[in-house]
Amino acid sequence: MRLNGAPRRAPEFPTDLEHDRVEVDGKPVDATEKIYLALNKPRGVVTTASDEKGRKTVYDLLNGRESWVAPVGRLDKASEGLLLLTNDAEWAARVLAPETHLDKTYHVQIGTVAEEALLTTIARGVRTEDGDMLRVKSACLLRKGVRNCWLEIVLDEGRNRHIRRVFEALRVQVLRLIRVAIGPLPLGQLPKGSVRKLTAEEKEVLDAAMRVNSRRPKANPARPLSSAKQH
Repeated sequence: MRLNGAPRRAPEFPTDLEHDRVEVDGKPVDATEKIYLALNKPRGVVTTASDEKGRKTVYDLLNGRESWVAPVGRLDKASEGLLLLTNDAEWAARVLAPETHLDKTYHVQIGTVAEEALLTTIARGVRTEDGDMLRVKSACLLRKGVRNCWLEIVLDEGRNRHIRRVFEALRVQVLRLIRVAIGPLPLGQLPKGSVRKLTAEEKEVLDAAMRVNSRRPKANPARPLSSAKQH
């Protein structure tokens, strides 16, 4: 191996592929391009690389067009919406880290018309059957019908099946669950099942949000919520 033109025999010698020139057997070694993707995950698709039941996975939607990437977090099979994928493991860890307080916004259709009491209960926290206390950061009524309604729910933590478990504990049916934003990045008009690269501006906005939020103390999540849409 040659590092910046000088031979190096120690394989553990520190290098920075973004700045150093590395050659192995006379051939240059380049840093892997960092890839950041947004996917609109359809319902029924699983967030795994392969599935023992033969179900369609998010990788089937990529059609081999990109280098190997991994999902940033998960959406369960029945859930839809914005999913990030990347080959930048350090960045993915920051997106998921609790200390960045990066909000996840969901539109949730439930099989009842939500009253103020239901929103207040969600805010104060719900004890699940397995003993977990689950809260949401905010919840508001988007629109309602005769027998169901749509809520906007924001989480600043992401436990397994968080929203579904909240409503299961309240014996309320979740009809649809769509993630519409991760931090300041909206799902927007990305068609269902489609994938695209994040722009440099979108990546910087996400990074900036994580830097700012990591310096803020976490707000008390147990507070009353209004049925009017909050911004």
